[in-house]
Amino acid sequence: MIKKVELDLGSGKILSMETGRLAKEADGSVIVRLGDTMVLATAVMAETPRPGIDFFPLLVDFEEKLYSVGRIPGGFFKREGKATEAAILTARRIDRPIRPLFPKGFLNDVQIVITPLSVDQENPPDILAIIGASAALAISGIPFKGPVAAARVAKIAGKFVVDPPTSEMAAATMDLVAAGTIEKILMIECGSNQVSEADILNALAEAHKRIREIIKLQQELIKVAGKPRVAVKLHKPNERLEKFINDHAADRLKKAVYLAEEEKRIDEIARLKEEIKVLIRDGCDEELKKALVDSPADINYVMAAIEKEFVRRLILEEGKRPDGRSFEEIREINCEVNILPRVHGSALFSRGQTQVLTVATLGGLGESQKLDGISPEEGKRYMHHYNFPAFSVGEVRPMRGPGRREIGHGALAEKALVPVIPGDDKFPYAIRLVSEVLASNGSTSMASTCASTLALMDAGVKISKPVAGISIGLVQSDKKEILLTDIQGLEDFLGDMDFKVAGTDSGITAIQVDVKTDGLALDLIEKILEKAKIARLSILQKMIAAIAAPRTELSPFAPRVTVIQIDPEKIGMVIGPGGKMIKKIVEETKAQIDIEDDGRVLITSSDQEGARQARRMIEDITFEPEVGNVFRGKVTRILPFGAFVEIVPGKEGLVHISQISQRRIAKVEDELSVGDEIVVKLVEVDDMGRLNLSRKAVTAEDEAKIH
Repeated sequence: MIKKVELDLGSGKILSMETGRLAKEADGSVIVRLGDTMVLATAVMAETPRPGIDFFPLLVDFEEKLYSVGRIPGGFFKREGKATEAAILTARRIDRPIRPLFPKGFLNDVQIVITPLSVDQENPPDILAIIGASAALAISGIPFKGPVAAARVAKIAGKFVVDPPTSEMAAATMDLVAAGTIEKILMIECGSNQVSEADILNALAEAHKRIREIIKLQQELIKVAGKPRVAVKLHKPNERLEKFINDHAADRLKKAVYLAEEEKRIDEIARLKEEIKVLIRDGCDEELKKALVDSPADINYVMAAIEKEFVRRLILEEGKRPDGRSFEEIREINCEVNILPRVHGSALFSRGQTQVLTVATLGGLGESQKLDGISPEEGKRYMHHYNFPAFSVGEVRPMRGPGRREIGHGALAEKALVPVIPGDDKFPYAIRLVSEVLASNGSTSMASTCASTLALMDAGVKISKPVAGISIGLVQSDKKEILLTDIQGLEDFLGDMDFKVAGTDSGITAIQVDVKTDGLALDLIEKILEKAKIARLSILQKMIAAIAAPRTELSPFAPRVTVIQIDPEKIGMVIGPGGKMIKKIVEETKAQIDIEDDGRVLITSSDQEGARQARRMIEDITFEPEVGNVFRGKVTRILPFGAFVEIVPGKEGLVHISQISQRRIAKVEDELSVGDEIVVKLVEVDDMGRLNLSRKAVTAEDEAKIH
C-alpha cells in the first residue's frame, strides 16, 4: 500500500516522501521529491554478518542516471560507466551522517542505493539523497538510531537562504551542507569565499531549523509505514579470548601508543597480533584454539578496543596526548618550494610525520576537464588530484586507481582553493594540482591544501591570498570534552571527530566534518572554529616565510597564453570549413588554439615564435582590409582577365590584367605565374565586398607600408 507524507517548505515548494510504490523487495524504499527532482532511496541488510569481519560494512552508492536530465551518455557503449567524481562525493556525503547511528557491534552488511530518477536542475538531488537514505533506513526495520536530515544554506547578497535553487548559486559566497539529528549536527561540508566563523554558525543554525522540520516529516512516515525493528545479534568477542589478549597484550599495546612514528606503532601492533596467535595455537587448550578459529577477527577487535580505551583515558583523565604535545600544540611545520626543477610549480609541506608534495601544471583552457554527469556544470579549469600510496603508511598493497577516499580528499583541497584562484579572464590557463602523500600521520587533506597554496605561488599563479588548513579532533565522555588541535592518525582513528577547516587570514574557504558520536552541539562547534582559526593563522605565517607572494614570472617550462579578441561573427572564418583553417594553424605553428564564444582566442604554446606566428595567421584571417592597404601576396589563380592574389590567409583579391604592369601586356602569363609573390595595393572594395587590387599602383613609398 502506498504511503505518502508532505511538507510545505514555503514559496510553493513541497517536499514529499512516498513508500510502497517502487522497489518493494528492498527492506526500505522511499521516493523523495522536491519540484521535479525525484530520487529513489533503498536500504537492504544482510541477514547475518560475513565470517571473520571486524568492522561495520556499510556501502553507499549514488547511481547517476543521465536519463534523469534527458541526456544520452557519451562514449562507445552509450550507457553509464563507473561512478563520476560528483557521484562519489555525494555518496560520501550520505555515508558520513548515517554511519555513526548504527549500534556498536553491528556487523551485518548494509547497502544504501540512491538513484536520481528525475532532476529538474533547480532542486539538486544531493540533499534529497541524504534525506532519502535516512527515511529508507528508518522504515526498514534495520537497527538505525535515526532519522537524520540535511539542508543546504547559501549566503546570497548578504542573506542566508535555505535550499536555494541552483540558478541562484552562482551569486552565493557560501555553499554549506549540514546533516544532523533533532538535537545535534552530524556532518558539515562547506565551500565559501572567505566567510567568518560567525557566518558559519549562523548558517548552521538556519540549516538545523530545516533539519528538524524534515525529521518530523520522516517520523510521520515511520508512523504510517515503519516496519518493526529487526532483532540482530550484536558482535561480542569470545570472553576467554578477550581475557587472554588483555593479559598478554595490554601492556605492550600501551607502550606502542607512545611510539612517535606511525609506521613503528603499526608494525609493533602487527607483530603483537601474530605473537598472540602463536601463543594460542601452541600453548592453549582446545576451547581457546577453537575460539581463535571461529572468530579470527576478534584479535583485531579486542586489541583496537584496548588501544582506544587507553588513549581516551590518557587524554580525558590524565590530560596527555600520546606524543606529549599540549592540546593546542601544532606539530613542527616545514615548507619548501621549487622542489622539482622541470615542473611548473612544486612545494613540499610537512607537519610532523605527515608529508605532502604538490605539483602544479599549467595548460591551455582547452585542457580543462569536461564533466559528463547529471549536474548542470559542464567542465572545470582548476583540478586537484590527491594520491595516497601504500608506502605513505608503511604498507604493501597493489597500486590501483583512485578510491573514494582519494577523490574525497582531493575535492576538499580543491574546494579550499577555489575562492583564491584568479578567473580565466585574468589568468587564461587550465590548472592541475597533484598532491602526492609521501608520509601520512593525520590530516593529509589539510596538508595537501597547504602544499597546493605553496605550489601555486611557486608556479606564478596570482592567487588572491594563501590558504592553510588544519584538523581539530575531539575526545569526549559523559562529563568531559577535549578538543585536540592538529590530530595525528592515532587520535583520528580512536577519537570522536575530524573537523577540517581551511581558509585565509580573512576567512574560511572550506569545511568538512566527520563525527563518530551522536553529533555536535552549536556551542561546541563555535569553540572548534575558534581553535581552528588560531591554528590556521599560525600555519599561514610558516607558509609565508617560505614564499611570501606568487612569483612574478611563470616557470620557463610553462606554456604562455596569448589572448586576442576577434569579432564573434568571424569565429567561423578562423575555424574554416570542417575545421580546415584552424587545423592548418595548429599544424604549422604547433600551438594550441582555443576559441571562446565571445570572440576571445587563446593561443597556448611553449614556443614563443610559434605563438607569434599563430597570432599573425589569426589576425590575417580576421583582418578587414581597407582601400590603400599594401600587401605582399601570393598568386593563386590565373585567368584571361587577371590574377587572383591571396593577400592574407583565406582572403583573395583580383589584380586585373590592366593593373599588373605599367606597360600593356597581352597575356597575364607573360608577367605572372601561380605561386609568385607580388606586392599589391587595395584600390577598391566593390558593392559585393570583392577586393580589387593593383600592382601598378604600388609606389616606392608603399613598399615600406606592407601589411
